[in-house]
Amino acid sequence: MSSLAGRRIVLGVTGGIAAYKAVEVCRRLVDAGAHVVPILTEGGARMVGKTTFSALASEPVRTSLFDDPETPIPHTKMGQSADLILVCPATARVLSDMRTGRSADLLTATILASRAPVMVCPAMHTEMWEQPSVQDNLAVLAARGVLVVAPESGRLAGGDMGHGRLAEPSTVVAAVEAALGGGELAGQKVLVTAGGTREPIDAVRYIGNRSSGRQGNAVAAEAASRGADVVLVTTRPASAPVGVRVVSVETAAEMATVCEREAPDAALVVMAAAVADFRPADAAESKLKKADGTPEVVLVPTTDILAALGAAKPAGQTLVGFAAETDDLVANAAQKLARKNLDLIVANDVSKAHVGFEHSTNEVVLLLADGTRHDVPLSDKREIARAVLDAALGHLS
Repeated sequence: MSSLAGRRIVLGVTGGIAAYKAVEVCRRLVDAGAHVVPILTEGGARMVGKTTFSALASEPVRTSLFDDPETPIPHTKMGQSADLILVCPATARVLSDMRTGRSADLLTATILASRAPVMVCPAMHTEMWEQPSVQDNLAVLAARGVLVVAPESGRLAGGDMGHGRLAEPSTVVAAVEAALGGGELAGQKVLVTAGGTREPIDAVRYIGNRSSGRQGNAVAAEAASRGADVVLVTTRPASAPVGVRVVSVETAAEMATVCEREAPDAALVVMAAAVADFRPADAAESKLKKADGTPEVVLVPTTDILAALGAAKPAGQTLVGFAAETDDLVANAAQKLARKNLDLIVANDVSKAHVGFEHSTNEVVLLLADGTRHDVPLSDKREIARAVLDAALGHLS
């Protein structure tokens, strides 16, 4: 069950063009089991129709302190009953009102009338975002404990590129899950690896693979949503979910060093990274030139991180490996499970359509050391992550 099941979230939508993304945020929160109470400011209602949110959320949209004559003090009722107030998008205006404690509308009045945590998702044009006054307001709010989901760089409403773009809906929902954690992994350390390692040939070229890091990121996000203290060791730090501690690496050797340091006190280790099996014996310090002829690249084995963790696995730790195969999926995965002293292996046939590398979906077979098998059909990678953690938690218990 999602950590958001039954949680009451007030979703405040303000008058930024990014308000259209709040529709998807609302849908995802409801799908995760949250009870979403939508508030649109006057500007927010100009950007997105009230009917849209009334249809998707758990309650009809409210826009004013005086909408409902039967509820004369709606801000107090909503503020006191909220588990979290999410402002998405958060404009420069609402950040200023929140800093000064100005009750300008139903949303700001609800924030003032609540002891629930508040999360803001700023979104505005780059010039506005970089204004010292905006940054100062945000710094003050953060110092008071307001949670901030930072904006991203990308294409803005005016067609130009810059910083200030609203974080993606998946990022926002992951931040909410992390903030409302406290699930079955609360207080436990979980180590997750993600992405494909890059083994240098010269200063610009490397041996690598097509791993996007999406499945490892999904596992990390799901573990964080269940209350875990997550350490994500990744070759793709830019796409890491919020609410986790990120350690950026590039090579198999670097990943091995970090895992050796972080794994001993972890209750659960999920090795989702696609680690290169071989690396060039000698990497050139400068770029190899075509005019110098075809280079001879001699390969040597990399450290088998998973086998090393299996050999050193402390009592009580659950170790999960991944097996990306193209032939004899279950047989090859079962051999890897036994050979590397794993508790669970996640096997997928990457030759299938929409499975594995570079896809947002996956289809896996979960094999446990006790002989149990679970087949998970083609699903979003977050759903796969849930199935993996459910199986791992069954072993932990």
